[in-house]
Amino acid sequence: MNSPAVHSVERVVFSVPEIAPAEKFYTAFGLDVRRDGNRLDLYTHGHPHRWMTVLANGRPKALQYLSFGIHADDAAAFQDRIATLGIGCVPHASGTADGLWLKSPDGVCFQLVVADKVSPDQKTTPAQRPAASRANAASPMRSQALPVHPRWLSHVLLFTPDVQRMLDFCERVLGLRLSDRSGDLVAFLHTPHGSDHHLFAFVKSNAPGLHHTSWDVGSLDDVGEGSEQLRAAGFTEGWGVGRHVLGSNYFYYARDPWGSFAEYSFDIDFVPAGAAWPSGDYPPEDSFYLWGPAVPEWFVVNTEGVPPAACPPTAAKAPTRSRA
Repeated sequence: MNSPAVHSVERVVFSVPEIAPAEKFYTAFGLDVRRDGNRLDLYTHGHPHRWMTVLANGRPKALQYLSFGIHADDAAAFQDRIATLGIGCVPHASGTADGLWLKSPDGVCFQLVVADKVSPDQKTTPAQRPAASRANAASPMRSQALPVHPRWLSHVLLFTPDVQRMLDFCERVLGLRLSDRSGDLVAFLHTPHGSDHHLFAFVKSNAPGLHHTSWDVGSLDDVGEGSEQLRAAGFTEGWGVGRHVLGSNYFYYARDPWGSFAEYSFDIDFVPAGAAWPSGDYPPEDSFYLWGPAVPEWFVVNTEGVPPAACPPTAAKAPTRSRA
C-alpha cells in the first residue's frame, strides 16, 4: 500500500444511563457479555477480541470514541499525517494512552492503535447448520432451535451533520476508500487491506452519534432466528428481515433500549485487499433495501442529538500495540 490505511474497527465505546438494560440486551442479542461494575466488555463467543465497551454514567446514551487498528509499518506515517493536519487530541477520559489520538471534523475522538487485523480477509462463508431432528426435513423444531451467536463485528455506522466532510476525512486521514454512496445522505467505506463492503459508514443527521453496530452471522436463518430470539427476550422493536442493496447483505436491526441498533448481517459483499471497487452514487430508492418491511419512522432518529464533548487538541505521540 502506498498510503497508510486503518485495517479494522478495533473497538466501539459508548455510554448509557444504566448498565443492567445493556447487559440484558446484548446477552439476548447473542454476544459474550462480560460485566465489571458499570462496564460491559462485549466479545463474540469463541473469539478472543473485545469488540465493544459499554459504560454506564447516569447520562443519556452517547458515543464516546472509536478505536481503529493499524499496521506497525504505518504508525510513523499516521503520526506525521495527524501532526501536519493539527488534528491530534489527548486520550479520551475513558480510554488509554495507547496509540494515536485524533478528532474527526464532527468532534468525535478516534484512536489508532497498532493491532492485529480483525476485519475479515475473505468473503463471509455460511456456517454449517446442525442436522434437523426430523427425517427428510431441513428445518429443526422450534423448541430445538439453537441460540444465535454473531461471529464478529462487520461494520459501524455513525450519524454525521456532513457526509461529504466525513468522507473526505476518512479518505484523507484514515486511508479508507469509498465503496458506494447516495449523494449527501449516506456513504459506505472499506479498507484497502480487505474488508466487507463497508467497514465504516455515515448517514446524515443533525449531530454526530452512533446509529448501529453490525454483526456477522452464519446464515439467513440466523438473521431470522436472531430476530425471534430478541423478541422472546422482550426486545420487540426492530426492522427486518430484509436485504440491502448497497452491500447486498440480509439484515435484521434490533432496536436497543436507547434508540440505536444492533444488526444481524449475513452474506455482505466483500472487497479484497488491493481491489479496485467500482464505487457508485445511487438515488435513495436504489441505495437502501431491496425487500423487507416498511422502514419505521424511528429508524433514522438520532437519539444522541448533541455533539459529544470536544477532545482537547494536543500533539500526537507514537502508538503502542493495543492491549485489547
